[in-house]
Amino acid sequence: MQEILETPVLLLDEVRMMRNVERMQTRMDALGVAFRPHVKTSKCLEVVRRQMAEGARGITVSTLKEAEEFFRAGIDDILYAVGIVPNKLDHALKLIREGCRLTLLLESVAMAEQVARHGAEHGVCYEVMIEIDTDGHRSGVKPDDPVLLDIAAALQGGARLKGVMTHAGASYDCNTPEALQAMAEQERSRCVAAATLLRNGGHACEVVSVGSTPTALSARHLDGVTEVRAGVYVFFDMVMADVGVCTTDDIAISVLCTVIGHQADQGWVITDGGWMAMSRDLGHDSHGYGQVCDADGQPITDLSFGKANQEHGVLQWTGDGGIDITQRFPVGSSLRILPNHACATAAQHGQYHVIPQNGGEWPVWPRFNGW
Repeated sequence: MQEILETPVLLLDEVRMMRNVERMQTRMDALGVAFRPHVKTSKCLEVVRRQMAEGARGITVSTLKEAEEFFRAGIDDILYAVGIVPNKLDHALKLIREGCRLTLLLESVAMAEQVARHGAEHGVCYEVMIEIDTDGHRSGVKPDDPVLLDIAAALQGGARLKGVMTHAGASYDCNTPEALQAMAEQERSRCVAAATLLRNGGHACEVVSVGSTPTALSARHLDGVTEVRAGVYVFFDMVMADVGVCTTDDIAISVLCTVIGHQADQGWVITDGGWMAMSRDLGHDSHGYGQVCDADGQPITDLSFGKANQEHGVLQWTGDGGIDITQRFPVGSSLRILPNHACATAAQHGQYHVIPQNGGEWPVWPRFNGW
């Protein structure tokens, strides 16, 4: 380790990250679609610059703060992929007037009317995508719902229909290649069907945007799709390992923590990495609060992380009862935890300590949080 770090601290393995970035971009290029990464996972300019350098075209954000931060850094093609609401329109307007090519998302006639009216009142024409529900996972309009035509018709004057967008979040519940391929095809075909319905109704719909990390890495073809979005692939995590689209050797971030004590009679190893360092996201609940690894990042299968307090991680030794855990994991020794959900764990920290590709000093890359 380059330096003694005060723990808990978020580590980023640049070699693994770049391997993930190259893997996804190569796949999107082979499938013949544009790739618009979701930057909510990293919220870090240094990470996004590397994604753009590999060939990404524009970015996806989940907050207007993300849009603001990345636009200030020179990235102006931005999709805000959370349904717009009235109290955010002035912020969106400000960004657009400053030169940001911001695309908004909505799923109702009422919001389409408000966006169009707001644009007309302020002399702008908002670019708008309609969210499509292709898996019943979250929000959006069913691909065969006639209300799609009503929403498109309401986007007149101060707004323009740009296309349709979906996110197959239900893919996170798949865990076989066959199920993932089927979900990717469902996502693709239903979103294309929504675009076809709109076009047949006389509405332009040039963008068909799909995406999740599992479906992006599992789709056999993307006929009719113009762009793909994915986010967590840049780091991966234990949920993605459970889904089957990566291994633990692909997971690029981890939380470094320190052993601070033991309850030897109960087989407990206590660390300074509690749920404030990891988040409360249990993922599929098969790894507790994360996968415990040694200081070099190699998983320790006999040490589980099933209990956490705010600043204490309680690790349970499940291996050979003859092992003295106070000697095996002495106070002051280091452990690393691979996160269940990379986005949630990264959000607990303000910076990445980067294990660089080419050795040398470890840089610190800032990240931001909030709205």
